[in-house]
Amino acid sequence: MLSTPLSFTPLMAPQAHADPLTFVFHQGRMLVREDGLALPAAAVLAGAGVDPAHVHPVGLLRGRYCQATWAESDALPNGHAWRGLRSLFGSMDEEMLGVAARAAQIAEWARTHRYCGACAHPMELAPGERCFRCARCGHLAYPRISPAMMVLIRKGDAVLLALHAASPTQRYSPLAGFLEAGESVEEAVHREVFEEVGLRVHNLRYFASQSWPFPHSLMIAFTADYLDGEIKVDANEIADARWFGPGDAWPERIPHVSISSMLVDAHRPLT
Repeated sequence: MLSTPLSFTPLMAPQAHADPLTFVFHQGRMLVREDGLALPAAAVLAGAGVDPAHVHPVGLLRGRYCQATWAESDALPNGHAWRGLRSLFGSMDEEMLGVAARAAQIAEWARTHRYCGACAHPMELAPGERCFRCARCGHLAYPRISPAMMVLIRKGDAVLLALHAASPTQRYSPLAGFLEAGESVEEAVHREVFEEVGLRVHNLRYFASQSWPFPHSLMIAFTADYLDGEIKVDANEIADARWFGPGDAWPERIPHVSISSMLVDAHRPLT
């Protein structure tokens, strides 16, 4: 599953290292070498439009310093390419990809908070934490994290899977949705289930959580038992939803990159 590796140590303050790992992003894509998908060497960063003032610490991966930044343009140094993180699943080293997911969120936070959202004054880094502070009005800006619930509904031997209208993979998966302001995760589960498929559930059980960098989600997964109702999908959100039981053709197995695939496979019938 895409996650921060155990060999990683987060850092808030920059360090001086002769050979850092630099994760460079532009419009959701990361700069890599075309041969082997390695990260760009320090010597090519200027050619990629990287401003040294926009480089931020990420942490240590197996003792090697990691930093994140962004490029103002999509100019490419020779032998390099811009790649979306999803396109690197299964191709890049898992630990490196896990840190890249964290670096992407840090770079996007830094890029989008150069100016105060309250008074438009330039922001400054606050000492000792991952935070921007406005010297004029005191406004604080931490990295954005958007909590989202995910739930697999069980009904006897069957589970409910849905084809989300905006799904990039067009694969049946558990229901999911972002939390509203003032809402608990459990309240969001009940609301989203009723809004998206017209069902009511009970017996919620926590399954696991995952940081998901598209662009800054925290997925919090549950199971729940069907209580009552008939499936009635919200066509704006769900293209189709149905029960999958032991005799049905389930979605194909995929590598456990996301918590969604782990949740489905944990309840897949034995064959």
